[in-house]
Amino acid sequence: MKPITLALLIAVSAIISTGCSSGKKSMNTSGTVSLKEVFKNDFVIGAAVNNGQINERDSGSAALLQTHFNGLTPENIMKCEIIHPEWDRYDFTLADKLVELGKKYNSPVYGHTLIWHSQLSPFIQKIQSVDSFRTFFTEHITTIASRYDGKVKSWDVVNEALNEDGTLRKSAFLNKLGEDYIVEAFRLAQKAAPNTELYYNDYNIEQPKKRAGAIAIIKKIQAAGVRIDGVGIQGHWRSYNVPMKEIEESIKEFAALGIKVHFTELDLGVLPNPWDNDAADVNMKAEYSAKMNPYAAGLPDSVSAKQAQSYAELFQLFLKYRKDVARITFWGVQDGQSWLNGWPIRGRTNYPLLFDRKYQPKAAFYKVVETKTKPADAKKSF
Repeated sequence: MKPITLALLIAVSAIISTGCSSGKKSMNTSGTVSLKEVFKNDFVIGAAVNNGQINERDSGSAALLQTHFNGLTPENIMKCEIIHPEWDRYDFTLADKLVELGKKYNSPVYGHTLIWHSQLSPFIQKIQSVDSFRTFFTEHITTIASRYDGKVKSWDVVNEALNEDGTLRKSAFLNKLGEDYIVEAFRLAQKAAPNTELYYNDYNIEQPKKRAGAIAIIKKIQAAGVRIDGVGIQGHWRSYNVPMKEIEESIKEFAALGIKVHFTELDLGVLPNPWDNDAADVNMKAEYSAKMNPYAAGLPDSVSAKQAQSYAELFQLFLKYRKDVARITFWGVQDGQSWLNGWPIRGRTNYPLLFDRKYQPKAAFYKVVETKTKPADAKKSF
């Protein structure tokens, strides 16, 4: 038997110390606080995943996903253009892999999205007759929702059906099928996926006019006797202008309808918006200029501190309404993955998430954790 060295004693002591404190501080084996453990009694902490992460080609993201997140949402692979590329052909390859990854990581999958006006397959624009379009609509929902019933936790059944003023967006679905297409989408999903939660998902529905439009949709679905389990508020906000009052009002008003509230696509961007608003329409584009990309060389401490404080205030609000808010999903794992690097201006460097491009926790990460571990300190400026 080899003699016990001082180095070995120190290592053993460190392991014992970490193990003994893990329940109290929600630490993992690397000594990093785990988001999903910190908030395990409050709400799901999810992340949107891309193709490389689904195929496990990104070891840094894999480590973060298993340590910090307990919910997975596909960024793109369940959208129509990928999962249903041709009239008579579906491609479930990546969606099936995502379901298996969810099992491996012990993380439920939240399906996104069945009906959306954007990222439609090209064949859909060629459909002329209403009957043929209705056939596509019915078979698309039924085929996909039934395949993953019981395999995904929820579906964003209809995504972004509203204009900013709360009226219905003039999409192919509205033009071909009329105003009742949303109710019909939920009816079909309910029949095809009785074991899956059903959600309406949109951006800016914390704002009064658009919120009223979302409430009208939900009430119409409920009045038709069709199931809707919750609403997804996307949460693409700017870190220097998070609409806290409107977010709180939206939680209260949606919860009053007897449904769950999810924040489904959370990120707090730090870059200027060309239109000075919080729109998240993927079809909006603007020209590149250095003025619109001020932090290409790195994020200033002052901007990082403001983002951290905004995230802390937001999570304090989520915790206040933990009985109504069931899930918080970040739209990405780390800053380099974020869609905001390319929208609405290509080639920018944004920093909207809790982990940086080297997979390291940012100031915002620690401020979010402090809302549970040091709630009094979290209220102070970072």
